[in-house]
Amino acid sequence: MAPQPRTYDVLNILLKFHAFPEETDGKYCLVECLVPVGAGAPPNHHAGETEGFFILDGQVAFNIGGTDRVAGPGDFIAVPDGETHAFQAIGESPARLLILNAPGHMHKAFFTGIGRPLPEDQTTLPTPSEPDLGAVLKVAEQAGMTISVPQ
Repeated sequence: MAPQPRTYDVLNILLKFHAFPEETDGKYCLVECLVPVGAGAPPNHHAGETEGFFILDGQVAFNIGGTDRVAGPGDFIAVPDGETHAFQAIGESPARLLILNAPGHMHKAFFTGIGRPLPEDQTTLPTPSEPDLGAVLKVAEQAGMTISVPQ
């Protein structure tokens, strides 16, 4: 059986799993993301999984529980379990960040469920495409997440 892909196009973000939950005794998953300017995650929440973001490069605008914050290289942003949050890369160049999800099962299911596998050695942004919003919402619901979409 072929190993599970680790590199995905997730909503036009280059996402690479550094650790799956099953590799960490079910404690967390760790992904690295290259996020094009203007891309990110819409408002979402997921009771039962905490999330943390460590910014490696670029600038990222966050909204966590209605509070806005801009983070840059070296900043760590913690999202409390179940809190509604969103983020978007801003500025002149893509942002690169590490995302830690604990225990990570929801995020693994969501990222691999909506993601398109890419070559494992890919380091550049995927070709942008319009996501299938209905499919994204369905996979999110199956994973136990709620995504808010603009009306």
